[in-house]
Amino acid sequence: MKKLMMGLVAMAFVWAVQAQAAEVTWQKDIKPIFDKNCLDCHGKDSPDYGDFKKDKKKWTDKSTGMRMDTYSHLIAFVGWPDTGALMRRLDDGSSKTDKKPGNMYEHLGANDAERKANLEVFKSWVGSWNLKRWADVTKEDLNAIKAKF
Repeated sequence: MKKLMMGLVAMAFVWAVQAQAAEVTWQKDIKPIFDKNCLDCHGKDSPDYGDFKKDKKKWTDKSTGMRMDTYSHLIAFVGWPDTGALMRRLDDGSSKTDKKPGNMYEHLGANDAERKANLEVFKSWVGSWNLKRWADVTKEDLNAIKAKF
């Protein structure tokens, strides 16, 4: 009986470690992709959301987007105040009727295979991958967002 209990505990431990390793997080999975592909235009020298919105033309003329280099900055483009912006910009277009990818999809990687793989990581991280804006998002949509740190 003792061996059976020890075996069950060991199996539970292995399962928990595997589940945690498979869980997509900002620190482990998203930040490395972001740093490699997005940091040049969305790093610490980029304006915060409010400053960008005040003078969007100034920043876009400089080829600079909003700051997204930290978890707290990026999550604003998943949940609120710019709900779904991350998903709309990174989407490959496969779920849209016009099949047009978002304007940042091309920056997800050096080739189509890398872009697709990185998009899947982002989709796993977000959880509720939809292209809705705040006015159309439901409580269920928000509750389905994973986006773990």
